[in-house]
Amino acid sequence: MASEHDLSYILNELGEERDHYYNAVSAPIIQTSNFVFNKVSDLTKAFEDEMSGYLYSRGLNPTVEILRKKLAALDGAEDCLVFNSGASAIFAGVLANVKAGDHIVSVKAPYTWAWKMFDIVLPRFGITTTYIDGTKIENWENATQPNTTFYYLESPNSWDFVMQDIPAVCALAKSRGITTFIDNSYCTPIYQNVIEMGVDLAMQTATKYIGGHSDTLGGVLSGSKAMIKKIFDSEYLNIGSGIQPFNAWLLIRGLRTLQARLERITRTTGEVLKFLKSHPKIEGIIFPFDESFPQYELARKQMKEACGLMTIILKTEKRESIIRFCESLKHIMMAVSWGGHESLAIPKCAGIPESEFSAANREHRYVRLYVGLEDAAYLVEDLSQALAQVI
Repeated sequence: MASEHDLSYILNELGEERDHYYNAVSAPIIQTSNFVFNKVSDLTKAFEDEMSGYLYSRGLNPTVEILRKKLAALDGAEDCLVFNSGASAIFAGVLANVKAGDHIVSVKAPYTWAWKMFDIVLPRFGITTTYIDGTKIENWENATQPNTTFYYLESPNSWDFVMQDIPAVCALAKSRGITTFIDNSYCTPIYQNVIEMGVDLAMQTATKYIGGHSDTLGGVLSGSKAMIKKIFDSEYLNIGSGIQPFNAWLLIRGLRTLQARLERITRTTGEVLKFLKSHPKIEGIIFPFDESFPQYELARKQMKEACGLMTIILKTEKRESIIRFCESLKHIMMAVSWGGHESLAIPKCAGIPESEFSAANREHRYVRLYVGLEDAAYLVEDLSQALAQVI
């Protein structure tokens, strides 16, 4: 995991050759589709290996290169690619490492677009997926088949924050020649370095904490140079889902304050959590660094900190009370995603048909909260008045 000294260098200096662009403090936006060659031999070299230099911005672009260097260093990886969304990063990372007839083992209930890939796209090519409770290493062992080539992890996930023992799963995978892929969006590399734990491909959605301003999308894949080159030469160029220069510049801007924002959000999350834990309308709280969390010891072992996202379970028998709570919030907005400046809430029941709602099912009473950059007292006041509406 990067030291404080390393973080300062990565976020502010790495990859930035300011003498190449008029000594400007801010990185340039090289808004171009292609690049000029003076020699046929140089053009030939670019045709032979598009990763060897600038040919066309579908592949390499100078602004994107600055971002790639920073994000790879944050992950402690040899290299990385940046996509236009987390979903496209997942798609390319999986597709590059499976073939017809292969088998995948995935944590149960993965991110929607990973699940749709596993259940809708890949079966067209004879690729099957087994979903497991990833909390136990024996479940990975038991689900692995002779044709298993890929393990898909999310640790923690973004609703109940279920985790996997990452080093143990990676050790099992390496013993059987299986590629490991993890969604590390909850923690970012600052709070959890999964490459260090043995993961082959680390993914994070840069839309969240990396961007930090809810104004651009992005997805990151980090890994070995060989792995990243393999994905670049095929899926990255073929699908054409690389991030555009302006969006890459927005993510570079977001990186400047990443550490400061995470520190602020972590402190505020602790204060909000303290308030919610003592509130009579809250049945329970799910948060990795709360001692009531079932995998608390594993969280402390694998993660430097936990911040931002938590799930509360409202103490009510009525769907209407959950709706009233969410719609009564004045400053915490109702929206998907997380990681921006603004605090957010999303009720689980929004994705459940009204006829199927059951208060007996704790999950139906989940409300996920994201704590942003607002003052803690400001958020507590808003939560307090909204919780008064719960009956």
